[in-house]
Amino acid sequence: MNTAFKAITLLATTLVTACTSTEDKVNDLLERHMNAFVFVEGGSFMMGNPGLGWALGADSYPAHKVTLDSFSIQKYEVTQGDMDLFMEVTGYAYFDDYYEKNKSKYQNRFSVELPAPAAWADARAFCLWLGEIGNRTIDLPTEAQWEYAARSRGQMYRFATDTGEAVADINMAQEAKKGIFDQSALPKAPGSYPPNPLGLYDMSGNAAEWVLDNYQPDYYKYSPEHNPKGPDTAKTSGLKGDPTDHHKVSRGGRFYDFWGNTTVSRLDKPQELMGLDTGFRCVMQN
Repeated sequence: MNTAFKAITLLATTLVTACTSTEDKVNDLLERHMNAFVFVEGGSFMMGNPGLGWALGADSYPAHKVTLDSFSIQKYEVTQGDMDLFMEVTGYAYFDDYYEKNKSKYQNRFSVELPAPAAWADARAFCLWLGEIGNRTIDLPTEAQWEYAARSRGQMYRFATDTGEAVADINMAQEAKKGIFDQSALPKAPGSYPPNPLGLYDMSGNAAEWVLDNYQPDYYKYSPEHNPKGPDTAKTSGLKGDPTDHHKVSRGGRFYDFWGNTTVSRLDKPQELMGLDTGFRCVMQN
């Protein structure tokens, strides 16, 4: 066997091995994610702030009746490792260049086992891809689906923990004493604290989580009862001509917060803006 032929054979073997390895990784990702969906039986509940100090924002009022069809939602937030594989396989690039500019500066935040920071557009792209390779209808949860699941089918749970209350370092991380940008505050690997009664982890604290809905501060005043999907138009910040300025909702608080991590607290920011505090999980329609 001549040297040139040996080189070609080695290259072909390497390419096949690499292809097989990537395919195996994708199959493993798909199996893990599909097995991590928790069925949530549909029903009716009072969505929003019941008072009692559950949230400070006026946008969490009024409490209003919502009726949902059944769905399934992931136990865990999507990790950076799975987001990396998604980008490797599809060639997807983050909408916001924040990642490329800051991944070396904040290396600890981009560890493969932590919740993946993402813009809304990135989060939705991952969920749609998961649905494509799994041949299922998968997307981000609606805000109503998210709250219904966080509250274990709409029960009166202030926090999405095992008890419905928050105890620092027992069922939710304590409030960070310093800001995120000195790298002193980090989320935990998904599943580090006990789940809520429905079996879902980290829906209070850890990463805030994108949901599908556009954001309007007064939406609860006119939200429909059955399977609401958010307002038709989104709040903007008045940045002229900026396509990224449409605001989406995120839920669940943040890892450097504590009392703000309730099941009814609402956050919003532009849909293509990435930050270190916001991740996501996916939902599957049954």
